[in-house]
Amino acid sequence: MPTQRTGSNGPVPKTDKKLQQGALTMKEAFTIALIDQDLRRRAFISHALADAGMHVEPFEDMAELAIYQPRSGVVLVHDDGEAVAALVALMSKAGSWLPVVAFSEGPDPSRIAGCVLEGAVDYLAWPFDADMLSDAVKRSKMRASRMGNARLREAIARSRVERLTRREREVLAGVASGLSNRMIGEKLVISPRTVEIHRANMLNKMGANHTSDAIRIAIEAELVC
Repeated sequence: MPTQRTGSNGPVPKTDKKLQQGALTMKEAFTIALIDQDLRRRAFISHALADAGMHVEPFEDMAELAIYQPRSGVVLVHDDGEAVAALVALMSKAGSWLPVVAFSEGPDPSRIAGCVLEGAVDYLAWPFDADMLSDAVKRSKMRASRMGNARLREAIARSRVERLTRREREVLAGVASGLSNRMIGEKLVISPRTVEIHRANMLNKMGANHTSDAIRIAIEAELVC
């Protein structure tokens, strides 16, 4: 166990040197966006990595990240039980995706599994040392190269679907399920003509040239299976 020093916000592990040594093995141009509401811990991680030549962008919360909107690198976020899901939702709305590495103190296996299902590519237990951080970043980069395009398409598709009204989404779901205007109208208790109007508005808002484009977007957004 690493020795610890205490402060006004609780104990902080003495991992400065190990974090710096491990960070030197990573590419300097690679950006780590750090989200952590704990000022002392956020400053500790940021300073250690910055001193080692890593480009770190520290953020207190999601709102700050939304303003900056990083386009490359990895997001290292403290898991408070809702952070990962909120972060994935934020990236989906923005139409972008970056690999997410979550961390927390003494996480249980079910919480780690839950975060992975929500979209995290890795999970670290705090306090972590340089080797653990370096390995997590390398894994996230490799996983991002494999799944990044699919995640990005899903994020863009979700952002387009979110432009629609509730009724337009219902019409889109019907179209993607292969239903005719008449069948969609019967299901939603509206006229076929009203369905046509919703379809036209739907295509325009989504930037789809054809119905097939709308169906592809719906599938990528996981609106339909």
